[in-house]
Amino acid sequence: MAESIKLEICVDSVASAIAAARGGAHRVELCSSLIEGGVTPSAGMTAAVRKAVSIGVHVMIRPRGSDFCYSDDEFQVMRRDVIMARQLGVHGVVFGILDLDGKVDTARTEELVQLAAPMAVTFHRAFDVSRDVFASLRDLQEAGVHRVLTSGGRGSAAEGAETLARLVAAAGEKIVVMAGGGIRQNNVASLIERTGVREIHAGLRSAVTSAMRYRNSEVSFGATKSDEDEYFVAEESDVRSLLHAAVTPEAR
Repeated sequence: MAESIKLEICVDSVASAIAAARGGAHRVELCSSLIEGGVTPSAGMTAAVRKAVSIGVHVMIRPRGSDFCYSDDEFQVMRRDVIMARQLGVHGVVFGILDLDGKVDTARTEELVQLAAPMAVTFHRAFDVSRDVFASLRDLQEAGVHRVLTSGGRGSAAEGAETLARLVAAAGEKIVVMAGGGIRQNNVASLIERTGVREIHAGLRSAVTSAMRYRNSEVSFGATKSDEDEYFVAEESDVRSLLHAAVTPEAR
């Protein structure tokens, strides 16, 4: 059982990537700006994480937040970022492109899949806001995508468990269905049992308070009024606990 479940942790720092690796994760999805759902990390961050860990590193290719329908200029940025990721020696890339009608943009997806080779390709949760997830799954199989990250088209994987089970059955051996969205130690075992997924994606971020002694609360640099005196990291103990719950029969 332990060998058949793979755990991917979403990270946005070297520290979180190291914690994920030490906690037993098989892979990290490296992003920046997780407050927007993740966008492409810098080349410097990518190189540093690749050097710091020996587990798989998959890099988010997303030029901005908001929707997943991109202009020609934005798509060219994505192409260049895929090339950069390959040059930096990462193991995979993660992206999602939809057309104006909410369908998978198959032409652009196929182009990025070919450009990424021999790296693995994951289609991220843009899948969950596509018009028809089963049609999207077929499109991604034909485009040569290796993996799809999904909550079953719902706000969380637990809510989308029924659809996730159907997607796993429909995918067969052609494409990996990886569950993501609100997965924690207390629900991962049930989710695996209900859906048959063999790969799990989680964030597991914990708040860390800034060590700065001097702070000026009158100045804010973000678009939101979130607390800029703290940031978030993945904790090794949380990763280890989630993996244990996923792979240990008595934890089910």
